[in-house]
Order: sequence, then structure tokens, then C-alpha cells
Amino acid sequence: MKESGMDHTPLLLSAARILGPVLFLVSFFVSSPDANYPHIPVMAGITAWMAVWWLSESVHLSVTSLLPFILLPVCGIVDTKTVAAQYMDPIMFLFIGGFFLAFAIERHGLHERIAGHILAYSGHTIPLVLAGVMSTAWLISMWISNTATVMMLIAAVTALCTRLEDRIGSGEVSRKTSSALLIGLAYAASIGGMATLVGTPTNMIFYRSYSEHYGHVEELSFADWMVFATPVSLVLLAATWFLLSRMIPREIRTTRLDRSVFRQRLASLGPITRNERIVGALFLITAVLWFTRSEISVGNFTFRGWASVFRYGEQIQDGTIAIAISLLLFLIPDSSRRGERLLEWKDTARLPFEILLLFGSGFALSKGFEASGLSDWLANALLSWRDVPTPMLVLCIGLVVTLISEFASNVASIQLVLPILISLQQALDLPPQLLLIPATLAASCGFMLP
Repeated sequence: MKESGMDHTPLLLSAARILGPVLFLVSFFVSSPDANYPHIPVMAGITAWMAVWWLSESVHLSVTSLLPFILLPVCGIVDTKTVAAQYMDPIMFLFIGGFFLAFAIERHGLHERIAGHILAYSGHTIPLVLAGVMSTAWLISMWISNTATVMMLIAAVTALCTRLEDRIGSGEVSRKTSSALLIGLAYAASIGGMATLVGTPTNMIFYRSYSEHYGHVEELSFADWMVFATPVSLVLLAATWFLLSRMIPREIRTTRLDRSVFRQRLASLGPITRNERIVGALFLITAVLWFTRSEISVGNFTFRGWASVFRYGEQIQDGTIAIAISLLLFLIPDSSRRGERLLEWKDTARLPFEILLLFGSGFALSKGFEASGLSDWLANALLSWRDVPTPMLVLCIGLVVTLISEFASNVASIQLVLPILISLQQALDLPPQLLLIPATLAASCGFMLP
């Protein structure tokens, strides 16, 4: 019998709850390293408090996200009106509009039809089916929540695992094969989220920080992100598939499978409906508008972008497009539910407001860094990194952010490191994308822990 012992988790969480505010209070007694910026220690204390609570999750992430709204004005760093504006930044509407579109796709089952077609025709062997599962999760998670993608596909993959167990037995061979399929599903959803700006919240947090600090010099569009991130995501997907396919015992890798479980699921959906066609068309229109809004250069060819046609086109952002398409979803009648529209307001009840608060708190934290002078002080302090070779610096940043995201929320991880990396970029005068994009992608790569 296993000997019983004390669970230390509640004690550690209680200690973390106390440690955060203690670090903040200690900061009041620390002298500022720069007489021109007296709030540097206090801002560092606020950051330490939030870091402890975010990393330990001793209180809900959303609760921690409210701290800047209280502490920045109370400490005289930023006024309440300015802090409040950070919590409703324009990037929020890109996030909200993206979720509205995802809710419509889920409401009408379009995601299941796409998944069903890919899985039903992905191949006859287990490694090829693994590739089908992963490519499906990767494709869908580019546009909707990674968690929603896994929840959508888990039933079909579990059914496949059951069929495999019936055929090859319930021993070690079956366990390893099922593990490869299920882990592949989870990993591919995270990797797919890296490929687009709306694929995961960490990408949108980067997008807002980049636009605020560097957008006046060089705008980063939806297409620009995909040109860089999608190939990286595909390479990670292929590498992950190769490693996971090695988990499948050699003796069954060439075993031919009956894919009827996927074809039956696809057939049960029936013919494609009018609602699915409209939602699918709106989704494609949104993607095209995102891609083509800004100037795109390929070799000697330059596409101006449709926004340049309008008198005030430069004021149109990706969030504008997302909300405009969402408005159509709320207006177009639903052909299968009398008196309803393609998207009803009740369908938006699952909008993750905690992520919106996380966004806002990170933006407020960044504003506090700037207003208190902490960002300038960090930039000067980080000048010693100038002698580190750039490839080694980028590698170290990626490893550190990945390690942090193993233990903390991906969103919390990138919120903490972006202000520091912006200071580092200013100190070393490196291209901002060189530091910020690898860190953002690394925040989605914490795969080691559940």
C-alpha cells in the first residue's frame, strides 16, 4: 500500500499568494537607480508580484490581470484613463471577431466536415493516419481555438484507437500506438496555432506590442506573419510527426487499416447545407481580406493592397475586417432555425473574457514599463549582451521562453518577456522581429508537461 503523505500544493500556493505582494511592498524601500525615474523600483515590484501570481497560478490568471488597473494609478505611474484604454485596445476586436467566426463555424458543423474529409482519405497505414490526424488539427487550429480543435477531433481519434485495440489487442503495442495518435492531435493543435495571427492569443499579443512600438516604421500584416510563421509551423509539424511515428511499433507500421470509422462519421453529417456554404464563404472572404489588406511584395512584383483604394484605407485594420464579417453573421438568416441568424448572441457566451483581461493587463504592464522608465533602464542594463553572437542570443531567448511556458500559461509567459525583449532590442539595435517573433513562437512550444 502506498504510504500516505501531506499534500504540499496548498501550502505552496498560499506562500505564492503572500510572496507576490511582499515583493511589491519591498520595492517601496528600494532606491531608484535613476533619479529622473523614481518609479522604477515600484514598477519592478508590480511586475514581480504579477510574475509570481501568473507563474504559480496561486490565484486565477484573470484576478492577477486586474492588478495593473489598480496599482499603476495608485503608485502614480499611469493615470486610470490611460490604463483603462489598454484593456480595450483595438487588437481586442481582432480577437473577438476571430472568435465570433469560429463560433459560427462550430455552430453549423463546418469544422467537422473539413476534419471528416481529411481523416477519411488520409491513408491506409497508421503513420499515414497519424499524419491525417495531425494535419487536420494543424489546419483547423490555424483559425479557431487550439482547445476547441482538440475537443472537436478527440471523439474520432478515440474511436480509431478503440478500433486499433480490437484489431491488435490491448497490450503495449496498442498503448504506444494510441499514445502517438492522441499526443499528435494535441501537439499539432498547438503547432497550428502558431501559423496565423489569430491562431493563438500569444500571436495577437505580439502583434499589438509590435504595432505599438514599431508600427510607425514598418507595419506587420496578416500575410507578413504567415510568410514567416507558416513554414516554421510546417517544419515543426513534420518533425513532430516523424518523432511520433517512431513511437508506433515497427511490426504494425505497415498494417492496413479500415478507415470506415471516419467515413461513417463523415456520412452521418449528410450533404453540405446552405448555412455551411455561407459560413465557409465568409470565412474565405475574411482570410482573403486579411491577406490582401496591406502591400505584399513577391520578388519584383508588388501588390498594393485593397485598403489603399479607400480614402481612409490606412485606418482600416484586421480587427475592422473581423468585426465587419461578424456583423454579417448576426444578420444573415439561418436556414435551419426559423427566426434565427447564422450566429446568435447566445452563441457568444463562451467568449473567453479571461483572455481579454490577460491581453489588457499585459498591455498595461508594457505601458507601465514605458511610463516609469523601467524599459529605458533595462535597455541600458542589457547593453552587456551586445557581445553575445546574435544567433546564440535568439537561441537562448527561445529556450528560456519555452521553459517558462512549460510551467506557466503561454499568454502569461509572453506578456512577461515582451517588455524585456523590447528593451533588449533597443539596447542592441537589432531588428525587432529577430527577437520578438522567435520568443512568440517559443511561447507556444511548451509541450513537455501536461
